[in-house]
Amino acid sequence: MNLRRFLDKFGTTSSIICAVHCALLPIVISALPALGLSALAWSGFEWAFVCFATLLGVFSLWLGFKRHRVYRALLFLVPGLLLVWMGVLWPEIHNSLFKHTVFMSVGGTLIAVAHLINLRLNHGHVHDASCHHAH
Repeated sequence: MNLRRFLDKFGTTSSIICAVHCALLPIVISALPALGLSALAWSGFEWAFVCFATLLGVFSLWLGFKRHRVYRALLFLVPGLLLVWMGVLWPEIHNSLFKHTVFMSVGGTLIAVAHLINLRLNHGHVHDASCHHAH
């Protein structure tokens, strides 16, 4: 499996897990200490995941863009990253469980969609006279 395909699949999976985690967190937050999983509610975990998602998304889509020269995936990645960064940086959002959940879930979903689009652009690409890169 080549690096671009791996990064897009890994990014998609990670972003979906992030979105599910953020959507379900309000429901299970009271049960986490009883289950011994309180680390998942630790803000450092969230910061690490947002930083990781940013680096993975930018690197993966940059590699894809070098190949397919289409900005479509960035139209989902950029707003997704803005939402998750707002969710961890903006106190009004971060301190409101509902707003935080919405921003992080929607942002994570947009990042996952960006990876899926990039995966499709990279691996659904047909080399013909209309492609813009060297063969």
